[in-house]
Amino acid sequence: MFDNLPKEITVTALTCPASVNLHALFECIESSPFSVLFDSAQSRESNARFNIAVWAPAFVVMAEHGRTIIHDQMTGKCSQSNEKPLQTVSNLLQAHLGHFSINSELAAETISALPFLVGAVGLCSYDLGRYYEQLPSHALNQLSCPDMAIGIYEHALIEDSVSGEIFECRLSTRPAIDVQEWLNRKITQPSFSLRSQWQANLSQSEYTQALNKINDYLQAGDCYQVNMAQRFCANYEGSEWDAYLKLQRQNRAPFSVFMRLPDNCVLSISPERFLSVNQTNVETKPIKGTRPRYTDPAQDKESSESLLNADKDRAENLMIVDLLRNDLSKHCQPHSVEVPSLFALESYAAVHHLVSTVKGKLKSDSSAWDLLAGAFPGGSITGAPKIRAMQIIDELEPHRRHVYCGSMLYMGIRGDMDSSILIRTLLTENNRIYCWAGGGIVLDSDAADEYQETLDKVSKILPVLGEMHE
Repeated sequence: MFDNLPKEITVTALTCPASVNLHALFECIESSPFSVLFDSAQSRESNARFNIAVWAPAFVVMAEHGRTIIHDQMTGKCSQSNEKPLQTVSNLLQAHLGHFSINSELAAETISALPFLVGAVGLCSYDLGRYYEQLPSHALNQLSCPDMAIGIYEHALIEDSVSGEIFECRLSTRPAIDVQEWLNRKITQPSFSLRSQWQANLSQSEYTQALNKINDYLQAGDCYQVNMAQRFCANYEGSEWDAYLKLQRQNRAPFSVFMRLPDNCVLSISPERFLSVNQTNVETKPIKGTRPRYTDPAQDKESSESLLNADKDRAENLMIVDLLRNDLSKHCQPHSVEVPSLFALESYAAVHHLVSTVKGKLKSDSSAWDLLAGAFPGGSITGAPKIRAMQIIDELEPHRRHVYCGSMLYMGIRGDMDSSILIRTLLTENNRIYCWAGGGIVLDSDAADEYQETLDKVSKILPVLGEMHE
């Protein structure tokens, strides 16, 4: 199945018409299962710069129903792994692409600046946490979306959104793409259209009852914070890619992603980084604290200053920073975990956020996969302490979260990793589209304010698609 010979990776600058960008190329292959686009969406938050497109993986590792299966896409053969899901991906990536050389006429500094090249890309749903922790199963599991779907990709297109250059990275045994042939085969899909109104899975009174129960747990000392979410769904028809583009243009979020699965699509316009690893440098940027944006500059400034000076939101943020410092310390060098930025304001199309930055240095005997497994799912969307908060979430949210609050990630062959928290994320299945919104609940939370915050968070999502309702 594998050999120990070094694989040659070819990196070239792609020649294509001036009017063709990576989105135009990705549109040619977006309908293929396991096609993925990481999209900085012209944002510069979190040092966003590069867009990455991958398609046609050599292998896919799927975690479903408690089992981890390796699918060889070339032969069609499947095999079950006895390892944990993320360790299975790590082993497969090392076996297939662990020994490599780079062949390129590009300048060394150009190649070193590019992320990923080739490697592992995919989805870790929130419920992947069940493979690592014992959790109850009260919430209804209605959807077929896998708990994990990560491919090993031998071919990628990487766009520098600053210069507009596109680079092709591929295993030398893979043929280079023919840009014109791609463009010629592009098929225009029918526009996205909602066929029903959005419906929430909780009424405001049911949401308030859940918050009252959380308050009882907080009073009893079970936990300090619990992230509580509600889900919205509607019927639709037409192109999921078209829906994604409309959302992306309205939100400009630095961790936007489109992924097509065999029976689902993930449309994410997330502003939040989960974990990144560059050489030994580790970073996470938890978001806690939200206020709405306003078109009136004075009102918008008042909203942002209200967030910056809010004791409750700062306390929530600090709780999660402490949780993530602990999560990172499991696989970071002693005394290397630090908080260079606490309670910084980041402003997006719909909301202002309070964002902190936690950094560390990876241990020599730990990998980025170890770090990811040890911190998954992200503490900013569970609560603290994490496991007890997740138990309460499963008790009080009517349906499983699936992709919501999971992560999209890439792991390149050079060990560079980046990943998002899947907030502001939609999932499609059987011509139904799902979207979630939640927030951290603490002792001094007000139920009406928390309910309104969930609506603020989807104020540039549901109406954008709802405007297309016929």
